[in-house]
Amino acid sequence: MKKLSAALLLLSTAAIAQPYDNALTEEAIKKRLAPVGSVYLAGAAPAEVIPSGPRSGEQVYQASCFACHGTGALGAPKTPDDWATRLTKGREVLIDHAINGFNAMPPRGTCMDCSDDEITAAIDFMTAK
Repeated sequence: MKKLSAALLLLSTAAIAQPYDNALTEEAIKKRLAPVGSVYLAGAAPAEVIPSGPRSGEQVYQASCFACHGTGALGAPKTPDDWATRLTKGREVLIDHAINGFNAMPPRGTCMDCSDDEITAAIDFMTAK
């Protein structure tokens, strides 16, 4: 039984094994040593990123904030009463918490490409609802 199992294992491994070119030709060696990816070198022309313009508070809310603030996940303020409680500390404290993170909320609410103005606009949108 052990011999049969070993033979089946060998056959199944051989059937799915990928061929490997271990030739010693210069072309085969270069192919094996070629880099997997590419590296951006200083001085090379970087890809130009064209900003789409500032996003509105509603756009930021829908893209990044809704997952928690739309559902109340992890205690995120959702209702006007929830926001009123937090606004008693002051709008600047609320903005600071949104940008730097506070309790379960990560910095920038996971919107790492949002500017401070966009974060502020999202807060204004959520607190005005």
